[in-house]
Amino acid sequence: MKNFMNKVISKVNDVKEKGKAAAIAGALKFQQLRTKSGTVLAQQSGEGFVDTALKILISVVIGALLLAGLYMLFNDTVLPTLVDRVKELFNYRG
Repeated sequence: MKNFMNKVISKVNDVKEKGKAAAIAGALKFQQLRTKSGTVLAQQSGEGFVDTALKILISVVIGALLLAGLYMLFNDTVLPTLVDRVKELFNYRG
């Protein structure tokens, strides 16, 4: 009976030591995570989402303006003279 009690006490102590080791490991991991997240949040460098969105918006607006200008140029200047020339080619009276 005494031998059984010693085995039970030994197992309980083993479980207690494993629990302490796991708690210490968890606390260390938490401390590392806290330190790493603090340094990441404190960084002032890099490119943010607002900068990227602003660049995309500016490029879309400039592209739309270029397309509108080309459309007006072709619609008012190039296409009417092209249509007149094609009509003259097929309007042969001989």
